[in-house]
Amino acid sequence: MNPTIDRLRLAHFGNIELLAKQVVEGFITGLHKSPFHGFSVEFAEHRLYNTGESTRHIDWKLFARTEKMFTKKYEEETNLRCQIVIDSSSSMHFSNDTISKLEFSIYAAASIIELLKRQRDAVGLSLFNAELELHTQGKSSAAHHRYLFSELEARLRNYDEKKKKATNTISILHDIAELTHRRSLVVVFSDLLDDPESIDELFRALQHLKHNKHEVLLFHVVNKKIEVDFELENRPYQLVDMETGEKIKLQTAEIKELYVEGIQKYFNEISLRCANHRIDFMPADINEGYDQVLLQYLLKRQKMN
Repeated sequence: MNPTIDRLRLAHFGNIELLAKQVVEGFITGLHKSPFHGFSVEFAEHRLYNTGESTRHIDWKLFARTEKMFTKKYEEETNLRCQIVIDSSSSMHFSNDTISKLEFSIYAAASIIELLKRQRDAVGLSLFNAELELHTQGKSSAAHHRYLFSELEARLRNYDEKKKKATNTISILHDIAELTHRRSLVVVFSDLLDDPESIDELFRALQHLKHNKHEVLLFHVVNKKIEVDFELENRPYQLVDMETGEKIKLQTAEIKELYVEGIQKYFNEISLRCANHRIDFMPADINEGYDQVLLQYLLKRQKMN
């Protein structure tokens, strides 16, 4: 069982901003012990000194440690706009008995917001199911960060399982493409459980984002053990569609091979099309913790610099 996930379960009773800081600090510590040692995250609040600039803002303590000259970055030096988009439809509430896909996405998003805050970058938040429930423009102020954290906490506290919420990913992505400041990094968290027959429409929506000069990082949030590998006991089950309430009874052994083949084919097709459209596609298994998400975000950000 992942200790990070256990601790983050306490977000129901605590402060999601504090928990995000703990995740980020642990992640940065881990980077320093990994092959990514020296990754620029430790200089998140600095930029390299350019010859000819005033030396007034050089961080001389950092120079003493690194023998490199860095100056402090300020609010007006924001060089990235990031729009975090979270699918909050009912299927995202499927869990591994410890954490749901939506909880995982919210905690991961909060951690990315913490990184963006440290790097003085602007961040906006979009939450959607059948409709776009929330869309904020990207800002880098402390008040804006507090607002985003409060909205994420509200989604954790106020979920009503009795209210079935369908997904309208395709239409929402078209809206976000137009509403979001051009040349933003759009980070999407979704289980992508739309109608497989609509895959062409899905990629038209993703292409709309690219057409509007956005970079796209798509996290496929999944409970891999159950939803992809179908690792269930060989006994009868009653499966319930979390968005429609439709029920079906089945024996797992009778459909496992066909199911695994079909679901892997679908997600492999999404992965291949993303590669063809220069969209970063990354499975995010809720059983694996948050470092996978933060590392992919930072790698993407580095490529955009």
